[in-house]
Amino acid sequence: MLLDKIIAVVVPAFNEESQIGIVIETMPSFVDRIVIVNDNSNDSTKEKILKYLSSEHNKITSMLSKRETIKTFHNDAEIMLQEYNEKELELFPKSEIVNENPETDRIILIDNCVNIGVGGSIARGYKWCKDNNIDCTAVMAGDAQMDPDELKAICTPVISDGVDYVKGNRLIHGIASNYIPKTRFFGNSVLSILTKIASGYWRISDTQTGYTAISLSALNSIKLHKIYKRYGMPNDMLVKLNTAYCTIREIPIKPVYRVGEKSKMKLFKVIPAITYLLFKSFFKRLWIKYFLKDFHPLFILYNLSFILGIAWLRYVVKVTYILIKGSNASFETLLAFVFLGVTSIQFLIFAMWMDIQDNERLYK
Repeated sequence: MLLDKIIAVVVPAFNEESQIGIVIETMPSFVDRIVIVNDNSNDSTKEKILKYLSSEHNKITSMLSKRETIKTFHNDAEIMLQEYNEKELELFPKSEIVNENPETDRIILIDNCVNIGVGGSIARGYKWCKDNNIDCTAVMAGDAQMDPDELKAICTPVISDGVDYVKGNRLIHGIASNYIPKTRFFGNSVLSILTKIASGYWRISDTQTGYTAISLSALNSIKLHKIYKRYGMPNDMLVKLNTAYCTIREIPIKPVYRVGEKSKMKLFKVIPAITYLLFKSFFKRLWIKYFLKDFHPLFILYNLSFILGIAWLRYVVKVTYILIKGSNASFETLLAFVFLGVTSIQFLIFAMWMDIQDNERLYK
C-alpha cells in the first residue's frame, strides 16, 4: 500500500521470457497486486510467471474487498452501472485467470486465449483492477524498460492529489535527444504533436510512453473494452480521458533503452495507423465533448475552418494551374482564393486557442 491506498501494476507481456522475471523481482514492495496479462506468448513467458506464484514475491500484505451497491430509491443509475460492469468482461476477447486463488495472490496471471495486442492486454488488466476496486493502477511494460524506482512518483499524484491520470515524460530528460534512437525520437515527437491536437491535452508530450498511473474513478469513466488494442493505445487513452473530463499530470522520467530484447514496434507501420486513429479521434472528441455533452463555440469554428478549407483547395488547384500556364487569374478567383484561405486559417487558429483555454482546467 501507498499512503493507505491499494496499488496495482498492470504488466502486458508478449514473448518476454528473458525479462519478465526482472519486472517481478524488482517490483516495489508497496505494490499490492502485480497483474500480468500474457498476450498468448509463444515462448516460455507463461511458464516463467507460474514459477513465481510459489515464490516469496507472491505474498500479499493487504486483502481486497469488492464493494456492492445497495439499491435505494434514488440510485437506479448506480445499479445499472454495476450491472454493466459485471457484463463488460463479455465484450473483451476471451481470457482466463490462471491463479487457483487470485484473492490471496499478489501476482495475478491473466492469459489471453488469442493475441490481441499491448493495448488490449492493458485494457484487460484495467478491467481486473476496476472490478477489484484498486485505488491506483499503474502500467509497466514486461520488457523491464521502466525503472521501478520511479513508480512511487508516478502513483503519488493519483492517491494524494486526486489526479485522474499521470504519465511519464522521457523527452524532457536532459540526454533524451542523444540517448533515444533518432527514428524513435522523431516518430515520438511527431505523434506527440498530433496527439495534442486530437486529445485536447495541449501541454503534454512523449505520448508514446506507457509508464502511467490511473485512478479508479477514471477507469470507471471510460469503456475499457473500446480502448485501442495495439500500439496506439496511449494516444487513444488520452482522447478518451479528455472526453471524460479527466485531470492529468506529467512526471519527468528517464529513458531506458538497450535492455533485453529489441523493440517489437515497427515504426513505419505503426505511425500511419496511429495517425489515422488520431484523425478519427479528433472529430469524435469534437462531437462528443463540444456538441453532445456541452456545446462550445469552438465546435462551430473548427467545422467552419474545415468546410472553408475544403472549398479553398479548389481555388488552390485552380490558381496553381494558372501560374503554371503563365495566365492571369480573374479578380473573383484571386478574391475567393485569398478570402477562403485567410478565413479558414483564422477560424482554425481561434478554435485551437479556445481548445487550449478550455482544457487548462484539466491540468492538475
